[in-house]
Amino acid sequence: MFRIGLLLTFISLVVVCRIFAQDRPPNVVLILADDLGYGDSGCYGATKVKTPNIDKLAAGGLRFTDAHSTSGTCTPSRYSILTGEYAWRQRGTGILPGDASLIIEPGRATLPDIMHAAGYRTAAIGKWHLGLGRGKVDWNGEIEPGPLEVGFQSCFIIPATGDRVPCVFIQDHRVVGFDPNDPIAVSYKINVGNSPTGKDNPELLKLKPSSGHADTIINGISRIGFMSGGKAALWKDDEIAERLTKQATDFLEQNQSRPFFLYFATHDIHVPRVPGPKFKGSSQCGVRGDVIQELDWSVGQVMQKLDELKLTDNTLVIFSSDNGPAVDDGYQDGAVENLNGHTPAGPYKGGKYSNWEGGTRMPFITYWPGHIKPNTTTAAMLSQVDLLASLAKICHAKVQPDSSPDSVDLSALLLGESDQGRDVLVEQGSGPMTLAIRQGNWKLIPRFPGVKDTRLPPKTSLFDLSTDISEEHNIAADHPEKVAELSKLLQKIRDQVPTTKP
Repeated sequence: MFRIGLLLTFISLVVVCRIFAQDRPPNVVLILADDLGYGDSGCYGATKVKTPNIDKLAAGGLRFTDAHSTSGTCTPSRYSILTGEYAWRQRGTGILPGDASLIIEPGRATLPDIMHAAGYRTAAIGKWHLGLGRGKVDWNGEIEPGPLEVGFQSCFIIPATGDRVPCVFIQDHRVVGFDPNDPIAVSYKINVGNSPTGKDNPELLKLKPSSGHADTIINGISRIGFMSGGKAALWKDDEIAERLTKQATDFLEQNQSRPFFLYFATHDIHVPRVPGPKFKGSSQCGVRGDVIQELDWSVGQVMQKLDELKLTDNTLVIFSSDNGPAVDDGYQDGAVENLNGHTPAGPYKGGKYSNWEGGTRMPFITYWPGHIKPNTTTAAMLSQVDLLASLAKICHAKVQPDSSPDSVDLSALLLGESDQGRDVLVEQGSGPMTLAIRQGNWKLIPRFPGVKDTRLPPKTSLFDLSTDISEEHNIAADHPEKVAELSKLLQKIRDQVPTTKP
């Protein structure tokens, strides 16, 4: 009897442990690439670049074919991910200069904030581009508010983008490697100090601009904006990927014994494209392909670390991009000439800065062994603004009513338990008045009065994506009732009053 009782006790413990393991919320790693298009990886049809690690995620998880960033540009799409709100609802959420103030109001509910409240250790590593400080930033002292004031407990970030000054890393509240004897000055209005510029000293450039990008030269590359000082803190462009990836894997190792949420926003494949030595010349389509393969390596390093720490089975990995692809994005790096048949946006029209499908339709993969069925695909419609509500549900985090006005709980879709997605979403181009609306396969791109943008169609356009995925045939004249219906719906969504402050 004693042995039978022991056996029953053991079986009960095993059952309880399995139930606990199934009910335990996962760690979350969100990998957000920069400017990676729908067609830029193998699992989405690319053949001229090799992305075995991204492809492995798709083979082991769920690949979305109709997932969207909220915008065709980076700052607003990142704002939406972290706040659960369409960025066009708030002023000042366009592409920011490198010295802009923080545009997420400290104290509002954010994705990292609710994850932290649910017991997660949170970190932001990589590109930020959501502003820092209030007013003029003192780059030589404490830089706040920033990521730590909106829910992250640690950060190691690029303040804005690789092509904007200041070209330094920030860890928590301070510039990494700062030398007080060489103070940093930054301006987006006038030249500061005696640093050479691309405009005045083109002979010093190793990478010439194609448009803009003619201000302070750093590492032989002229940037947007002016900077002086901080020489010991300047990054080396060909080391950015390796350095950020090391920070990401170190975070995983340091927090392996507790729940964590890692927001890993890579610099790749944004300009200036300067791959590390082992990736230079590695692809079949020039430097842009090389940095795609470097990005894939970063993904592989994160996954390798999760495997090494035996965390893979209890970690939900989400991979996506912040907006559509750019080929020539301000530098003469041969990206256009060396495409070699590669199609960055896949079958879709447009790219970065636009609200055509190629501007917002993103690669999007969810991976969680034992929970998400491997090698599956869904055509359900999803927006990155839905990550806040969806992850809150998956991770047992509490969200206050109306704190994330546009985020929809699609947790079952993320986990492959349902094929029900959004019916309606709004796609933003390069400004708050360059909006399009999707309702199922119907898409309306209206022309608002006074908006001048050559990336938009010349007149209000309606498309049926079920038969015209490339948005080539404007059928607005054939369906005036659908144009009126979608115009009214878009106006209704725009008129919804946000309950949060900018």
